[in-house]
Amino acid sequence: MKRFCGIDIGSSAVKVVLMDETGELVASSITPSGNQFYQSAADALTRLLEANGIPREEVSRTVSTGYGRKLFKQADESISEITANALGAKSLGTNGGIPVKTIINIGGQDSKVILLDDDGGVKDFGMNDKCAAGTGRFLEMTALNMGVTLAELGRWHGDSGKPPVTINSTCTVFAASEIVSLLADGHEKGEIIAGVHCAIARRVAHLAERTGVADRVLFDGGGALNRGLKSALEDELMREVVVPEIPQITTAMGAALYAREGF
Repeated sequence: MKRFCGIDIGSSAVKVVLMDETGELVASSITPSGNQFYQSAADALTRLLEANGIPREEVSRTVSTGYGRKLFKQADESISEITANALGAKSLGTNGGIPVKTIINIGGQDSKVILLDDDGGVKDFGMNDKCAAGTGRFLEMTALNMGVTLAELGRWHGDSGKPPVTINSTCTVFAASEIVSLLADGHEKGEIIAGVHCAIARRVAHLAERTGVADRVLFDGGGALNRGLKSALEDELMREVVVPEIPQITTAMGAALYAREGF
């Protein structure tokens, strides 16, 4: 049986997806990118194949995407993460799934808003890749300064029962100092973390002002695992935000679909 592989090499994680000839998901994995993107991606693919008993020769075509896509020389082709994310999101909207016209993706080094046309193609997009504020790195910095894990941020959102504090700094370095000052002033972890989520949501909303927002919003990427950030986005955008079952692999799914369509 033919298999088709999509590899999303992000700044924080490598996501690998295998699909069969019908476009059904066969297997997927998410592993840290590390410092050597090519080796991390090659190792991740090898482990996924071995774990599922799939011979490498059954992989008919491989497409890479993401931050380190051009470094993975084993790929038959590479495509932009914007294109791959749109293809993956479109697949989630078929067969009675999530109708998608707008994608919000928050990754390690950038955040994106992608507006799709009626056929699922990219109509417009906006990207914040000049500053870490509003990205996964910003969330990692917040977790470190708050003394919690990245996975715990969503749970702390609103735990204090108080309104979110206002985070004024748009630079990660200055925001870190501001968070330390807020803690010293006696503010609770929950209200500060909620304030960070609201600050990120505002930055995303500014991106969306240019692209526009239509229908329900699909929120994917590693940031979508944070339910507090999801809630802040819904409040800022004033509409429902839907998170797929495995939000990190949507873009890798799109790359695998592109590999299948091009075979």
